Amino acid sequence: MAILVYVEQASGKIKKTSLEAISYAFALAQKTGEGAVVAIALGTIDVQELAAIGEAGASKVLHGTDERLNAGVIQAHATAVAQAFQAVGASTLVLAKSSLGDAVAARLAIKLEAGLVSNVVELPQLENGFVVKRSIYTGKAFADTIMTTPKKILAIKKNAVDQKVDGVKAQVEVFDLSLPATDFASKITDTKRTIGEVLLPEADIVVSGGRGMKGPENWGMIEDLAQSLGAATGCSKPVSDLGWRPHHEHVGQTGVKVAPTLYIAIGISGAIQHLAGVNSSKCIVVINKDPEAPFFKAADYGIVGDAFEIVPQLTAALKAAQ
Repeated sequence: MAILVYVEQASGKIKKTSLEAISYAFALAQKTGEGAVVAIALGTIDVQELAAIGEAGASKVLHGTDERLNAGVIQAHATAVAQAFQAVGASTLVLAKSSLGDAVAARLAIKLEAGLVSNVVELPQLENGFVVKRSIYTGKAFADTIMTTPKKILAIKKNAVDQKVDGVKAQVEVFDLSLPATDFASKITDTKRTIGEVLLPEADIVVSGGRGMKGPENWGMIEDLAQSLGAATGCSKPVSDLGWRPHHEHVGQTGVKVAPTLYIAIGISGAIQHLAGVNSSKCIVVINKDPEAPFFKAADYGIVGDAFEIVPQLTAALKAAQ
C-alpha cells in the first residue's frame, strides 16, 4: 500500500510546498509502514524536474501529461488524482494546503469518501488512533483531530515540515487518464502572474512596508532590501488601500497569508488583521520608530528607530557580505 502525494506546479516547476508535502509523506510512511510514496503530477513538466521529486522522498512519479491540466482546472485535477489514488491502492493522500489544493482536496473527500484534515503541522500520533495536529484560528492555537475513516486526506501547512533533500531520483511513469469533457465545462481563460518577482505565497523571505514609509516614492528602499535577500515584497492593508502598492502585495487576514522563514515588517504598526496573515512566520523582525508599536509584542527581533536610516544601512551591509 502506498501514500499518494498530489504535487502542484507553476510554469513547469514543482512548488516548494509540494516538496514539503512529499517530505511529510515520506516521514509518515516511515512511521506507519504504509510503503512507498508515490507522487501524481499533472500537465507539462520536464522529466528531469519530475525525477528530482525523489530527492524529497518519492520513489515514483505518475505523470498525467494532458496539456489541458496546465491551467489547474479544479474538477479535472480532482478526477486525475482520484484515478491515481485508486491505481496505486493508496489509503492516504497528502498535499500542500493552497488555494488549488484546498479546492481539489474538498472534491476528493467526496469522490474517495475520505476524511479530510487541513493545516496539518505534525506527523499523526498513533497511540490512540490516528490523531492529527492542525493549526486553527489563523495560527493562534492548535487542535488535535481524530481521523476514523479508512481513507485519509492530509493538507500540510506551509513551512510546517523540513524538506528532505537527500533522496534519490524518482522513477517517472506516464499515467494514462480518462477525463470526461464535463470536467472542462468551466475554463480558465486568463491568468495574470507577476513577472520577475518572488511570489508571496511561495516566498521563503518577505519584506513588507506600511504607512511608515510615508509614500510610494520611498518604496525603492523596500525593493532594494528584498532584492538583496532574494525576498518577496508585501505591504499592509492601508498601503494597498491608498494605492501605494498593488493589491496582490497586501499581506493580512483579508489579503495574502504568508508563512515564510523570515518576515521583515518595516513601518507597520501591527494591527491584529495584519498579524493574522503573518503569525505563521518562523521568524519576525520589526523595524519601527514607535517603541509602543503592537508589532513588537509578536516580533522575534525588534529594532526601534527610523526606517529611512536603518534599512539603507542593512541593505548595504547585506550587499557587502555577498
